[in-house]
Amino acid sequence: MGNKENKSTEKKKTSLAMKPENENNFRKVGVPLIKVVDSMEKLRKLDMLELPWLADDIRHEIIKVISKNGGHLGPSLGVVDLTIALHYVFNTPDDKLIWDVGHQCYAHKILTGRYKEFRTIRKEGGLSGFTKRSESEFDPFGAGHSSTSISAGLGMATARDIKGEKRNVIAVIGDGSMSAGMAFEAMNNAGDMNSKLIVILNDNDMSISPPVGALSKYLEDITAYFSKVITSKPFMSFRKTAFNLAEKLPEPIAKFARRTETHAKGLMTGGTWFEELGFYYVGPIDGHSFDDMIPVFQNVRDSDEHRAFLIHVKTKKGYGYKPAEQLPTKFHGVSKFNIETGEFSPSLSLIPSCTQGFSLVINKLAKEDKDVAAITAAMPSGTGLDAFALDFPKQFFDVGIAEQHAVTFAAGLAAGGVKPFVCLYSSFFQRAYDQVLHDVVLQGLPVRFMLDRAGFVGEDGITHHGLYDISLTMNLHGVVVMVPSSYAEVLNMVRTAYSIDDRPSFVRYPRGCLPYMEETAGDFGEVLEIGKARVLKEAADGKKDVAIISLGSRLNDALQAAEMMSEKGVGVTVVDARFAKPFDKELFLELASSYSVVITVEEGAAGGFGSAVSDFLAKEGILDGGKVKFRALAINDDFYNHAPIPQQLKYAGLDAGGIYESVMLLLGKSSSSKVRSVS
Repeated sequence: MGNKENKSTEKKKTSLAMKPENENNFRKVGVPLIKVVDSMEKLRKLDMLELPWLADDIRHEIIKVISKNGGHLGPSLGVVDLTIALHYVFNTPDDKLIWDVGHQCYAHKILTGRYKEFRTIRKEGGLSGFTKRSESEFDPFGAGHSSTSISAGLGMATARDIKGEKRNVIAVIGDGSMSAGMAFEAMNNAGDMNSKLIVILNDNDMSISPPVGALSKYLEDITAYFSKVITSKPFMSFRKTAFNLAEKLPEPIAKFARRTETHAKGLMTGGTWFEELGFYYVGPIDGHSFDDMIPVFQNVRDSDEHRAFLIHVKTKKGYGYKPAEQLPTKFHGVSKFNIETGEFSPSLSLIPSCTQGFSLVINKLAKEDKDVAAITAAMPSGTGLDAFALDFPKQFFDVGIAEQHAVTFAAGLAAGGVKPFVCLYSSFFQRAYDQVLHDVVLQGLPVRFMLDRAGFVGEDGITHHGLYDISLTMNLHGVVVMVPSSYAEVLNMVRTAYSIDDRPSFVRYPRGCLPYMEETAGDFGEVLEIGKARVLKEAADGKKDVAIISLGSRLNDALQAAEMMSEKGVGVTVVDARFAKPFDKELFLELASSYSVVITVEEGAAGGFGSAVSDFLAKEGILDGGKVKFRALAINDDFYNHAPIPQQLKYAGLDAGGIYESVMLLLGKSSSSKVRSVS
């Protein structure tokens, strides 16, 4: 055994020695393999010794493009070698390779016929930053959120079996995704089915931030030698024969034999927990060594066992680019940066972001009140809780990628007298809607939800837009939903949410800053009167032509549109709604009774705030007889691909020009008949 280990180590060193020693792994001489390998056929004809060169070329390209376009740098750099090995061994696209989360797919896109287009990634009309079924036959399943790959893979494997087809299905999961409940549900199901499914656990010791939970502590290093042995045909054939013999023994003895084998194998590999779930566990193996990965992948590929395999691969986030290796959280998702220094392009905005405003207030609240607690699902930095975590470690809870658990955990805290703030991205909030309804709202528990990245999110595209939280929360009884229009209002609303101790509350705010400027309410905010809107612009000369009720981020554009209308002699009043629920019924009733046109504007899907106002006015009989024309401007019934946020707002007709055109059309003063939508 010792001699075999030495030979394996020597071979590994030989292949890795071919990698360039340049600090950032950039090739300086020769023709880049990335330009030669333009098909799976050419990739699979490469010698294994050439694969490290290809990996360096791909990393070079990813770093170069993402430094200009922005994107998910660290996750994709970490899986370059793994991606090459998987495509090298498996017969993709006939074999189905499913990526979890999707932000690890940059090397996958480059290898699968999209190298020339890669420079367009995340740009309008270019490649998506995530896997997308309509983009390539090599993307069998789209993914932007985490923990879906095992479920989808099991479904595809079962479909293959039903149809009598012969192909492998490989689900890659990692970057913290294994901590989510859906992954456990899928594994529990997969381990009990007689269907061959190959799960690759990409263990990089990270999600977006360092991992938490018992599972992350369980995944420990061990030599890759045993992984090659236990996936070899002789071992698996012997194992199968032994199991067949055991089945002929009395059940107590057979059961003892099976459990003894599982635990003995677990002592060698550390995978007892996965084995107990019914998986054949292999690993951990080095995810940056082709000598370790390729033989194991080949052995599992060629196995005729109808069962679930889990191959535990260890990788390093940001591998091959030192700044990303040293600061993996900072380089998870990046804006433009300088390749040589690793420094990001400075922000041109002088306005603090909404996330910064929330962070400021919750830290001050926690200093005054030790009952304040903050919960996040693996995103302390993205939600502005990194400072809170340092200052108040006993009041901070990162539950991992587990939004459902985060919500019910917060409900338990609230039931115990603590004042929890649940901090999630709007798009991830969707995953916990049942828990919000059943565990929080029905019980009237004062959980405070901070929904970041609400509205359009630009280059991250359709999987990450926070367009549905208003519609979802408007349907919940007895809650408070606040939507700030400025940085000052973020402070006010976080402070107001803290003061609400008899029911659930929500504050939703966009990525970055809000352009509407006003005097701040100090550095701590002030408590607002629940449900009260504010009038910011009165119609000149008492001309009550148009009333614009703006919710949140659209206020600045509503005011600009109002100025454009005023120049045309239209009398316009602009209202900042502040509260989506409960809204200011008295004021809205007065506006609808006095003005010729009333419109609501919101950066959310139809069926939200505007629909609720429309229902209210209809029930009051204000819309009967056509005395007032009412329209709810919201996101068109469409998906909006990645593009700059201003462009997405323009396509949706929610920028100043779109609001102006919509109102002028209602007044019969515009020749425009429709608003453009993004394809």
